Amino acid sequence: MWTASTSIDTTASPQALWRLFEDVAGWTAWNSGIERITLHGPFASGSTFDMQPPGMDAFTSTLRDVRPDAGFVDETVIDGTRFLVSHELQALPSGGTRVTYTARVEGPEAATLGPLVTADFPEVLAALKARAERDAGSQS
Repeated sequence: MWTASTSIDTTASPQALWRLFEDVAGWTAWNSGIERITLHGPFASGSTFDMQPPGMDAFTSTLRDVRPDAGFVDETVIDGTRFLVSHELQALPSGGTRVTYTARVEGPEAATLGPLVTADFPEVLAALKARAERDAGSQS
């Protein structure tokens, strides 16, 4: 098994971030690692989504442990390797939110694929933060 976590703090509320998570079609606006994405069903545990990274084949993921305003996990299995990516929202005592992405990769290619899957986490989190803070500022 291979694991890695990346976090970022933002002034945006967990609710503001959750709105961005629920808007799966909008993920392409802040995640450059997604060329196309389609959610099948509600943003709830058990629903699936198809995602295509730029220049790669599309794959299907399943939403697991969806907790409004707190986080969710998505699960993807490709060629015997299982990817679990947790997206956690933790309200900070001083206001704002800590967003943490944690990947757990299991299977024959875990040590090779894990670093590839998580390489863009800092960039994705920075873009999510910027989008959430911009959206919060425009609602003031």
